[in-house]
Amino acid sequence: MPYVNVKITKEGATKEQKAELIAGVTDLLVRVLNKSPATTFVVIDEVAMEDWGVGGLPVADYRKKLEPSLNVAD
Repeated sequence: MPYVNVKITKEGATKEQKAELIAGVTDLLVRVLNKSPATTFVVIDEVAMEDWGVGGLPVADYRKKLEPSLNVAD
């Protein structure tokens, strides 16, 4: 009974995008580990930008340091 917790920054992921994440994670577990989709749980947590850090910085500050061509929504 796999349980997968996906954490993303809270930046307006749509209902459709979240559904695609859930389906994709489930499909991966079915394909790679032969798990049953009926007993595979996927939870998406949205974390406020100010509560997420990377490289010792809040994510917004970290992104500001990136080159404009690399500045993508993570």
